[in-house]
Amino acid sequence: MRHHCPALANKTYFNYGGQGPLPTPTLEAITSSWQRIQELGPFTADVWPYISREVNSTRALLAGLCGVAPHRLALSENVTSGCVLPLWGLPLAPGDRILISDCEHPGVVAACHELARRQQLQIDTLTVQQLRGGREEQAQTDAAVLQALETHFQPRTRLVVLSHLLWNTGQRMPIAAVAAQLRQHPSQPYLLVDAAQSFGQIPVAEAAAAADIYAFTGHKWACGAEGLGGVALSERVLAEASPTLIGWRSLQDETRAVMGDPDPFHHDSRRFEVATSCIPLMAGLRTSLELLEQQGSAERRLEQIQALSAKLWQQLATLPGATPLLEGPPPAGLVSFTLTAASPPSQVVQALGAEGIWIRDLADPACLRACTHITSTDEELLQLQEALAELLRV
Repeated sequence: MRHHCPALANKTYFNYGGQGPLPTPTLEAITSSWQRIQELGPFTADVWPYISREVNSTRALLAGLCGVAPHRLALSENVTSGCVLPLWGLPLAPGDRILISDCEHPGVVAACHELARRQQLQIDTLTVQQLRGGREEQAQTDAAVLQALETHFQPRTRLVVLSHLLWNTGQRMPIAAVAAQLRQHPSQPYLLVDAAQSFGQIPVAEAAAAADIYAFTGHKWACGAEGLGGVALSERVLAEASPTLIGWRSLQDETRAVMGDPDPFHHDSRRFEVATSCIPLMAGLRTSLELLEQQGSAERRLEQIQALSAKLWQQLATLPGATPLLEGPPPAGLVSFTLTAASPPSQVVQALGAEGIWIRDLADPACLRACTHITSTDEELLQLQEALAELLRV
């Protein structure tokens, strides 16, 4: 797959958690789809069957990867819209509480804060940032997360927000176990999962099927184009949540909207879809997912990613002046670390970029993050190690 990605030919790339490189066959599939739409006519009777097949096949593929039926999978543009649209439709009441982990992305946190302001909700913090055992202590981490939930639960906790793979520390969260614990809680809280760092990197079916809202994107670890993602929704969200941002795709009958219509919206995940989307991106994402599958099963690919991230973690752990955030090898491909006696993280990123090595810096906690994927190589790991060692010597 590496040879299919032009972006990997002239740089040392560790930013898969921000955006994955686009394989050439994926770009060709997108271009071919656009050409086909223009041949059929972009708004003709001939094009609608083609578009319907594209949408239905993409929905079915993503639903299968998420372990849910297609009617539970809504197509979205990105993780944020996948999280926020169903979130804002949940039947929450003034005085209800939202429990958000201290490792959530600012986009989701800000949406929860604004929802709380508008609906007079209360925000509580679930502390998980200090859980840094790595892959070898996953069982202890899982137990600590479940205990933290019990500690922070309030009688009116109605929503828990927790990422599957924490975007800053790289620690994995036990989403299926969390969902099972929430079902035992008297208030039956909803579970919203940010899956930005999990989809395309680790097997997601168990977690996605267990969560109420499991939102992901195709442009990171799945190496699709930006602008297309999805969200797996539970049956109770489909039954209890109201549409929020409404458009013709939300409607059972897209040709009419009548005052007083008691039942205008789809009863399935489409109630959270809005309007016109970029159809060619669907062919692209399916192609990228097929290319990944050709490299092995999701479980096998994760083993490759873990082997590479473990090597990088070990190199950093033995490099004087570098300290990995996790105490053991990472459970996936996110390797976060700090440097002592070096420039601020943002300047380290710039200095490495000048040498064609691309990582990123994060603010909370302040650290650097390098991501390994199945397209990463041992040579790249060594290049990063040597470049960091040189910066630490300066």
